[in-house]
Amino acid sequence: MIPPSVRRWTPKHVAKWLKDEGFCDYVDLLCHKHRLDGSSLLALSEYDLRSPPLELKVLGDIKRLMASIRKLQKQNLDTLEELGLPFDGHSPTGSGDWLCNGEAARACDGSDTAPVGEEYQKYTNGKYKQQTRRLDPECWKTVLSSVYVVFVFGFTSFVMVIVHERVPDMATYPPLPDIFLDSVPRIPWAFAMAEACGVILCIIWLMVLLLHKHRSILLRRMCSLMGTVFMLRCITMFVTSLSVPGQHLQCSGKMYGDTWAKLRRAVAIWSGFGMTLTGVHTCGDYMFSGHTVVITLLNFFVTEYTPRSWHFIHTLSWVLNLFGIFFILAAHEHYSIDVFIAFYITTRLFLYYHTLANTRAYQQSRRARIWFPMFSFFECNVNGPVPNEYCWPFSRPAVLKFVIG
Repeated sequence: MIPPSVRRWTPKHVAKWLKDEGFCDYVDLLCHKHRLDGSSLLALSEYDLRSPPLELKVLGDIKRLMASIRKLQKQNLDTLEELGLPFDGHSPTGSGDWLCNGEAARACDGSDTAPVGEEYQKYTNGKYKQQTRRLDPECWKTVLSSVYVVFVFGFTSFVMVIVHERVPDMATYPPLPDIFLDSVPRIPWAFAMAEACGVILCIIWLMVLLLHKHRSILLRRMCSLMGTVFMLRCITMFVTSLSVPGQHLQCSGKMYGDTWAKLRRAVAIWSGFGMTLTGVHTCGDYMFSGHTVVITLLNFFVTEYTPRSWHFIHTLSWVLNLFGIFFILAAHEHYSIDVFIAFYITTRLFLYYHTLANTRAYQQSRRARIWFPMFSFFECNVNGPVPNEYCWPFSRPAVLKFVIG
């Protein structure tokens, strides 16, 4: 008879495994008294064996039992991932730490001395908290991601000039039927309001980025996602030219003669961030909406990298995002499908990126490394979710340090 997977083990299966491994003395304690099943067996740590309610007393038995459990964990990595317990060869939490009530352990034995060779943070009461993992900022990767997004923005600006040259003649190709645009009258000042929503979201995000302890990782992710979405936008707006969505738009093709004129126009668009508030007006770059991409991505980064208790910031971020989308449509600057596709692609890429990064599933997936080589390169040393920790980015002046003490 083929034994079930470890996750489906009952206390009877665990008892049989303990007997096979030579731990008959602990069958009654673990299986009968504490009803240990397969999932809880995989989640066991050395701290669980030493502390109440188990409190094993024989050090040799503890070490040998943990060696057998780690071997079992290594044979069932998929089950550990499903249980949310990544494994790195030391413990099911992936860090080798002892855990107290689900949080990173302090010196649980009450000692005030941090063990040698580990990174600890000292509390004001003299206790120590072990750092579960170290998130290397890898600033050089952040610089590369910044170069990547700047290049993509420049390339996007040049493609916008090309598609402006190919914009369909308004007399021959009138605006396409659109349920929203046909139902809602145009608001002339709406597009400026949409860009104002984006500016406010950008200010909020810059404040979060400035104060976040892991700002380098956050900026790298922002640049990576922003560059990738805008590269996709280059493709979609280049392959198909939609007609102008409103008669109020004064668009005409063949405005720029030679290549140098196109490059100068691309630089003007790039330096003005493609915003009408900076005097940039473009036509033909409809599928899909770049303004929707920016405000949606800013909203998702603000809500992802701020604590869940910051309800006001999260509500404000979503209100700005939704109002920004509404104002884009109310200004009749884009078709409804432009905005919908932009929102869908941006949110899916954001969620897919963070799901892979937080679970580190790409490390076991060769397909993910092939299809997303840049993602694998940027995230290879980020172990799991980035905690929302904040610190003041600037050092205090020497005089102020002396006064404070």
